[in-house]
This record gives sequence, structure tokens and C-alpha cells, in this order.
Amino acid sequence: MNTEEVELLSDSKYRNYVAAVDKVLKNFEYSSEWADLISALGKLNKVLQNNAKYQVVPKKLTIGKRLAQCLHPALPSGVHRKALETYEIIFKIIGPKRLAKDLFLYSSGLFPLLSNAAMSVKPVLLGLYETYYLPLGKTLKPGLQGLLTGVLPGLEEGSEYYDRTNTLLEKVAAAVEQSAFYSALWGSILTSPSVRLPGVSFVLLHLNRKLSMEDQLYVMGSDIELMVEAVSTSVQDSSVLVQRSTLDLILFCFPFHMSQVDEREESSMQVAVIKLPEDPRLPGFLLNCQVLTHNNALSLPKCH
Repeated sequence: MNTEEVELLSDSKYRNYVAAVDKVLKNFEYSSEWADLISALGKLNKVLQNNAKYQVVPKKLTIGKRLAQCLHPALPSGVHRKALETYEIIFKIIGPKRLAKDLFLYSSGLFPLLSNAAMSVKPVLLGLYETYYLPLGKTLKPGLQGLLTGVLPGLEEGSEYYDRTNTLLEKVAAAVEQSAFYSALWGSILTSPSVRLPGVSFVLLHLNRKLSMEDQLYVMGSDIELMVEAVSTSVQDSSVLVQRSTLDLILFCFPFHMSQVDEREESSMQVAVIKLPEDPRLPGFLLNCQVLTHNNALSLPKCH
């Protein structure tokens, strides 16, 4: 319990608010059907709205836990939509400063949702990110990798929400600074195989082919070793689509000739390419890109 909440406990109306929230939360313990969860969320929403003058939401840890449980992929979209209503009510009440402070508390349930969400849920979730997360600006940085991992599945080619997701990511990059954005993106690509294809595709889409890499170093992020490890891992991914997209990235404009990448890091990516599993399309792909081998080492091209 923080200082603000302790001070508010001297207010009898706030104490009644705490008791009401406590009572409503017990409904979740006795829920055995998804309809029970929708009912419990509806009661919680009513209590929160009736006490919206208080910017400090009581029992926030328990509320965050219950909301995350209500976003479990096994539950129907009706429960997901009702839970998102609760998130929005809370975000409106607490404001951006408190949301930034409690980012992990509320995001633990939201971030994994998009990849499993029904079509009716996706626009609501994206709307929450657009309305309440974007204004956080640089205070998003502690949760940035989680946000990107959660949003990248929306970059599915042909998806109804592809353009909206792409625009959201572009706005996030502008809000947190490009270098921080790409560092988090490389982290997502390294640690989450499911977002490697949309992640690498996003990088390819946003590289300016009229500029040299020297003029867009932010794409490398602030941690060169992280970027190298992400690229080396992706080019050996089990998916041929991920391999080819990563090769496209490497061969199009990756800065092996640049001072920012040392010999050890360069060698790491070269070895990763050499170790690619046999695929009838990959040798031709490499040959067409004029990749030369010499003394069992791969000489990768410069940007052009």
C-alpha cells in the first residue's frame, strides 16, 4: 500500500470504496462459468465508475491479476471484451502518470492477447494502445519489448489490421526514440520466435533504400551485440520464410563493413549464414546477391 492510498484511508468514502472492491473481487473466486466472469467484471466496472473521482484504485494487484486471468486465450471473446472495458475504465481513472508507474501490473495480461484475440477483440485492444499507451512516450521504455512482442503479431500480411498495427508501431518508435525502439525490437526478435517474421519484415519495410546505413544507424539499436545475436539467431530459424527475410536484411544493407560492427560480431553473423540448412532456394538467393566465399569464410556485401 503506497503513501497516497494510506492517506486516502482517512476518507470514509474511500474506505467504503475499498470494501466494495474487495466484495466484488470475491465474485471472481466463485466463478465457474465464463458467464460468471462477465458478471463479475460488470460489477467491478460499476464500482470503479461510481468512484471515479479517486485516482488511486484500491486492490490494484488483485485487480491486475484477475484481469489477466480474464484474458486467457481459452476464454471466449465476450470475456475478453468485457475485461478490456475494465482496463479502459481504470486507465481513464488513473491517468498517464499512474499508468506509467503501474505499467507491468496492467500490461502482463494485455501484451499476450493480440496473437490469440478474436477479430472483434483486436480493434478494441489496439485502441487501448493508441489511446493510453502512446501518450506515455519515453516512460514506455521499461515495457517496450513486451509491447512490441505483443503488437508484432498484428503485422500479418493481408490482415485487416495490418496497416493499423504498422502505424501504431511507427508512432511508438517516434514516441520512445528510434534507437530505443529498435533495441527493443531486436530483443523481441531474439527471444520470441513467433514474432521474428513480422519483426524482420518491419525492419525491411522501414529501411530507407536511398540512404546508407551510416545515415540510419538507429536501426541497429543501442546494443550492437543484441542486434548481431538477433540476426544470427533469425537466419537459422526453423522457418524458411524467417531465414529468407533475414538474409534479405543482411544482404540488402547490413553494415558488416562499418566500424560499429567488430570482427567478432561480423564473424558471428557470417558463421550463422554458412550454417544455414540446405534449401534449394537459398544457394540461388545467395548467388544472386553476389555473396562470395573465400577460405571458408563468407564475404558479405556492402550497402549499395
